[in-house]
Amino acid sequence: MSEPKPATNAETLVADFQRDVGRLKEEIGKVIVGQGAIVDGALSCLLACGHGLLEGVPGLGKTMLVRTLAQSMDLLFSRIQFTPDLMPADILGTNMIVEDASGGKHFEFQRGPVFANVVLADEINRATPKTQSAMLESMQERSVTIAKTTYQLDPPFMVLATQNPLEMEGTYPLPEAQLDRFLFKLKVTFPDRQGLHTILERTTSEEDPQAEPVITRERILQMRGVVRQVPVSHAVQDYAIRILEATHPDRPHSPESSRKYARFGASPRGAQAILLGAKILALLDGRFAASCADIRQVAPAALRHRIILNFEGEAEGVTTDQVIEEILKTLPEAP
Repeated sequence: MSEPKPATNAETLVADFQRDVGRLKEEIGKVIVGQGAIVDGALSCLLACGHGLLEGVPGLGKTMLVRTLAQSMDLLFSRIQFTPDLMPADILGTNMIVEDASGGKHFEFQRGPVFANVVLADEINRATPKTQSAMLESMQERSVTIAKTTYQLDPPFMVLATQNPLEMEGTYPLPEAQLDRFLFKLKVTFPDRQGLHTILERTTSEEDPQAEPVITRERILQMRGVVRQVPVSHAVQDYAIRILEATHPDRPHSPESSRKYARFGASPRGAQAILLGAKILALLDGRFAASCADIRQVAPAALRHRIILNFEGEAEGVTTDQVIEEILKTLPEAP
């Protein structure tokens, strides 16, 4: 009988990655019922050094999910409740006049709630575009600039924002530049009947489950490094690029839906999001290489908020998901 082959470094990395993500999902599952795809998407945003936008009607547990995610890791959590009267200084912080022991006065920077590892931007589209734009620098550059002084945010830093559908009263559309900074846009759907039974049993009885930290900050940073090590072949990367190009109405190989309903296609950040998401899917599936199937699976979450529809598309009620669906159906994996 032959001896078993020793595990390679890649196999060890994949196995450790799967184990730790599984621990996180198990701990989150103690509080959050169902919503497995949303939990996977939020964890992917964290592991890909990105941010997530969760959209759904009120009462579906979006805020609870983000809080539970932070509780399951040894990370600093902060919540910002976005309202129409919220100001940029309420998010970033401001310089305050402070008096020292000798009676002298000086300016001292008082940090805002954005200085955390996991920031919940709750109902982000209830604030004005001016206030929403205060998040741009922190989301892209992981820093905050106040009065010509730049302050770095401690890694890992992730914004998980929740929003209600735009047609609901008292909401503002997010600026396109801010939308593009979200790695994924995740749609939170209504739970099924069995999920509702479990929710009611947990929330109307003495049971009060709480998540406990199971992953350290250092391990999260290591796992982020593992994601970056996953190789992507030129053919798979080319497939992601062609999907991105197909969202643009002026490209020769764009499908009919893009040419007819899209005003602007996705930016290069969309391809970055697709590849990073595909790498994470490969790791979770026990593989150390991303495939075209991974690309197709992650494309809707990575692109749906980056495609801008024209007037005709909006008037006919076309969604960006429908545009992406046609692209994935008609675009071959090989050119």
